[in-house]
Amino acid sequence: MAEVIVVGAGPTGLLLAGDLAEAGVEVLVLERRDGRISNLSRAFGVHARSLEQLDARGLADRLVPTGAALDQVRLFGGVELDLGILPSRFPYLLITPQYNVEDLLRERALKAGAEIVHNAEVKGLDQDADGVTVTTADQTYRAAYVVGADGFHSSVRAAIGQPFPGRSVLKSIMLADVKVAEEPAELLTVNGVGDAFAFIAPFGDGYYRVFAWDRRRAVPDGEPLTLDEVRDVAKRALGTDFGMHDARWLSRFHSDERQVPEYRVGRVFLAGDAAHVHSPAGGQGMNTGLQDAANLSWKLAAVLRGAPDRLLDTYQAERHPVGRAVLRSSGGIIRAAMIKSWVGRLVRGAVARLALSVPAITRKATGQLSGVGYTYPRPAGAHELVGTRAADVEVGGRRLYEALRGQRFVLVGDADVTGWEDRVEVVPGNGGPLVLVRPDGYVGWAGTDPADLRRALAELVGSR
Repeated sequence: MAEVIVVGAGPTGLLLAGDLAEAGVEVLVLERRDGRISNLSRAFGVHARSLEQLDARGLADRLVPTGAALDQVRLFGGVELDLGILPSRFPYLLITPQYNVEDLLRERALKAGAEIVHNAEVKGLDQDADGVTVTTADQTYRAAYVVGADGFHSSVRAAIGQPFPGRSVLKSIMLADVKVAEEPAELLTVNGVGDAFAFIAPFGDGYYRVFAWDRRRAVPDGEPLTLDEVRDVAKRALGTDFGMHDARWLSRFHSDERQVPEYRVGRVFLAGDAAHVHSPAGGQGMNTGLQDAANLSWKLAAVLRGAPDRLLDTYQAERHPVGRAVLRSSGGIIRAAMIKSWVGRLVRGAVARLALSVPAITRKATGQLSGVGYTYPRPAGAHELVGTRAADVEVGGRRLYEALRGQRFVLVGDADVTGWEDRVEVVPGNGGPLVLVRPDGYVGWAGTDPADLRRALAELVGSR
């Protein structure tokens, strides 16, 4: 019997499984697909906060060379955000296909001891006071907890009866992998003009991924798509089709904005696209799922090692508001990009430029888009640092995010952690309060009272 079953071997499920396995948790991943990693992934951008999470797992420096860094993100009509101001080791958006992220996360999960079963589509799920039973077409599995990271059409979400309220935002989005005769001048080219929206980014293997949408033509996802249709929309949105040719893949899909009310139902949790889906604007979908996984994994490990069950409720309290904020921001970007009238577009551009001329607004916008600006709710009476993202400062001759590797907590300051030494590393402080940094890089506790520290360790890390 596994301690945790993760359903879905996309980026969210793989990061979660790797974290659990590194923490010594017996984890089983059930994936309905075969073992091949598809190069037809939709996600293309890895934001700063996701890179920080990968850095805390020793993967960021391997991923960065697979892509190209973009420090200016164009939203619409020439309006840009400067990511270079981000207070991060990664002040940019990394343009690299999702399958590069999956490849690294899969390797790490397997190396840490996670088991991945392919061609295992979940058909049923039942939970009781002691655990959860998961049924596939071929076998029945049992675990203490189950996490559904199985995407938009989540079988786990359906099995626990969670609704998925929301609506379709864009219908008949066109996807194409093409070669081009004229290389785009910008790494990521995106624009919306009236009835047309288009995005083009490099795969890194000579092909480019194109997203295109035509307001005037909403057809079912299964409607045949031709390269000529993609070219036409790209010309209207971008002013050129870059000489697109030799399409190796053409498809349609629709984009929804949806979020489940509850990320936790008993012993079952939802993460990534199983919990929330957004418009593609801002490239936040995969990134939000990675942050879900980083938040939930250490909490499951802690509870399985003796921390109180109520710790798992903080997953909903911390991640649901972030998912809602991403829905609003990505939806706002796409709606602004698709304003139809020329007067509306002029006003949109003027308002956006005026807003982004205010440093505080720019910092908030870049922080939200990149993920580094989110904080979590602070319990009543807690130190003001609790719930904030920990900066990657030098601690004991190395960076904090290097010290976090191996799913460890880091206590900054001199204190006794006897009984928790296997899960908590103590590093020198700077004379301020003691600061306990969680494995996901957020401050879990801060203060000066040793007795309060021991209470926090029992609450957040588990039994001694």
